[in-house]
Amino acid sequence: MDDKFPLIIAPSVLSADFAALGSAVASIEASGAEWVHWDVMDGRFVPNLSFGPPVIQALRPRSSLFFDVHLMVENPSFMAGESVKAGANAVTFHWEAEVHHHRLVETLHQQGVKAGIALVPSTPVEAVKELLPFLDIVLIMTVNPGFGGQKYLTFCESKLQKLLSWRAENSWNYRISVDGGIQTATAPQAVASGADTLVTGSAFFSAQDPREYVRSLRGGRE
Repeated sequence: MDDKFPLIIAPSVLSADFAALGSAVASIEASGAEWVHWDVMDGRFVPNLSFGPPVIQALRPRSSLFFDVHLMVENPSFMAGESVKAGANAVTFHWEAEVHHHRLVETLHQQGVKAGIALVPSTPVEAVKELLPFLDIVLIMTVNPGFGGQKYLTFCESKLQKLLSWRAENSWNYRISVDGGIQTATAPQAVASGADTLVTGSAFFSAQDPREYVRSLRGGRE
């Protein structure tokens, strides 16, 4: 693990009990995780609906943790701005959902938040290479987006490896995030391939001891 990019754990609220989101955020904070990951879904870009910026805004006062918003929506520019207003610290949108990628990245930076781009499993990582110098986060989906609890797709690890290599060769500064099927058995593979940010959902919220689970993702270290 690169000392410049220490491992970050980002539990996804998508897998929480929606009737107790305040408790879910408190559980994330108590676990020792660094980020809260918010999967915003519109039922169009992906088949599922989740929640939007008003929910994020309502939970923002409950936590001092970094709010990592992942937009799985069509035409993400509007929702990106609303997410910033709601208290996001980072907004990641899908390469496949936006035409003016660089413009939206620049807009997010002007609004004072970190900007990321996500790629579904079928999108080659080369598609985003020209934007890498401008990004804070590259999110590699290791499941087809829309629902939690899916199986980790190992073929996506080659994308993580390329991102790690390009970052080192060019002294770029993006974090390499992985989302989908991350749990104790798959986290070491993802980290070995280059991931430094682990989004974990179902496994976190089904763990009897979330703090111990987060510790296990770190290889047994606090």
